[in-house]
Amino acid sequence: MAVVKELLRSEADGSISFGNHRLEKKEKVEDYEHAGDLLKVKTCREITKLEKNGLFLYESVPGTSVTGFSESENGVEFTVEGDDDVQITIGLEEDTEYEVFVDGQSTGTMKTGLGGKLSLSVELEAGGEIPVKIRQADRR
Repeated sequence: MAVVKELLRSEADGSISFGNHRLEKKEKVEDYEHAGDLLKVKTCREITKLEKNGLFLYESVPGTSVTGFSESENGVEFTVEGDDDVQITIGLEEDTEYEVFVDGQSTGTMKTGLGGKLSLSVELEAGGEIPVKIRQADRR
């Protein structure tokens, strides 16, 4: 998988791809329209952050490249790439329990608090890509 050279793009299947974990300096794209929403991405080697309609949606430290990011009423799924292990925070529904799958394996369930944020770690080998799926625990 290659980095997202456009920084943010819509895919034919309705998902989005964003981020470039190889950039030395922070770059951003604002007011990107996708499926009736306005998206904003900031990305570089240190951090990748995505907002939707001004609200937090995704953040990784260090930065990542993300492909196939899609949301549904049950959660989110995407493929993440980076050069180092990464801490990812996702904006989801408040006070809801989710099951997290990393590379096809369940890592257990986690509950979001009042802010609706869920944090997870993903071990990435240099240049590796890992699929992540986060689903409401009672809706697989």
